[in-house]
Order: sequence, then C-alpha cells, then structure tokens
Amino acid sequence: MNILMLVLQIALAAVFAGAGAVKLIQPRDRLAKTLGGWVYDVPSGLPKLLGLAEVLAAVGLIVPPLVHIVPILMPVAAVGLVILMVGALIVHGRRREYSNIVANVALAVVAIIVAWGRSGPYAF
Repeated sequence: MNILMLVLQIALAAVFAGAGAVKLIQPRDRLAKTLGGWVYDVPSGLPKLLGLAEVLAAVGLIVPPLVHIVPILMPVAAVGLVILMVGALIVHGRRREYSNIVANVALAVVAIIVAWGRSGPYAF
C-alpha cells in the first residue's frame, strides 16, 4: 500500500506541477485559449496565484518526505489541492463545463486518498 501511496503522490505532483507551470508562464490570452474561458471570469491575477499554489503544493507533496524535514507538510499540501479542486468544481460547474468537473473530481479524490493515507496509516 505504501508503494501505491507513493505512486499517487508522484502522479499528483506531476499533474499539478505541470498545470501550475502553465498558469505561471503563459500570458492570460494564451491561457484562455489553452484552459478555457474561465480565465476571463476571474480577476486577472488569480490564474497566476493558482499556478503558484499548484506548483508549491507539488513541491510539498515530494520534498518534505524526501528530506525528512516536517513531513506533515505533505498531507497538508494534499489538503490544499483538495481545496483548490473544490474551487475549480464551483467555477466549472457555473460554466457547465462537465468534462472539467470529472477531471477535478478525480484529482480531488486522489488528493483525499493521499492526504488520508499519509496523515494516518501510511505516514512517513
């Protein structure tokens, strides 16, 4: 089970590191073409802030257990991703973007599993 948790952690970190990097690097107009019109529905700096939060959460999923310094930050990062996904569910739900909702729910479920497993029975 520990190996499964590690695989889920790495997959979650890879997805959010990539998504966050895209939000940080691309300008708003290009983001709207890539990610959809929700970019124009939120304040102009919010996509960059979300990108930063996603990248930091990805780092939080991997680095603390590797260096054995404050490993409790790992499940905290996973909970942060759950909160981000709830916000994404709300935004995509209002826009009736159902395919995005499915992806958000899947990512939220994986983040919940990682947060539960790493803060409880399979902690570092």
